Amino acid sequence: MVPAGRSQSYLSQGSKPLDNLLPLAEAIAARLKARGETIAVAESSTGGLIAAALLAVPGASAYFLGGAVAYTRQAKQLLLGIDDAALGQFRSATELHALLLARHARARFAATWGLAETGATGPSGNRYGDPAGHTCLAIVGPSERAVTLATGSSDRIANMRAFAAAALELLVGVPDPEQVP
Repeated sequence: MVPAGRSQSYLSQGSKPLDNLLPLAEAIAARLKARGETIAVAESSTGGLIAAALLAVPGASAYFLGGAVAYTRQAKQLLLGIDDAALGQFRSATELHALLLARHARARFAATWGLAETGATGPSGNRYGDPAGHTCLAIVGPSERAVTLATGSSDRIANMRAFAAAALELLVGVPDPEQVP
């Protein structure tokens, strides 16, 4: 439970967890629906914010197939079906690891697109030496792309929002496969 003082100051800022994410999710929803495409997500440090944004758009059942908050190795194995050998290939919070998560989410749900995030929200870094504010994001489907984001902030909530927004922006930025030469 959030302490009363924290909740009041949070609400007084006029910011809600999905405010900056909804316009992106709405653009994605329209695009996916228009093309008859689907998406599945694998999240780590965003804790479900990406899925929540996509599901907040009315008609989400037309394009959102499911997702996993795969915060631990065990969750990645159980929820995404990633075996030890595959998990051992790449250090977490890398672009290669994000691609692995996105590929498994896509395959697990038989989706057109798999979207993944893996990082360190803060207030401290992760056990691999990445600082707070570091994340890697990947989109896998008819095309693939992975990026690294560093906010330079140790604010956990702000980083969660920034990571989720960057993941959605990554999907918005994927070109239409029919328009790629």
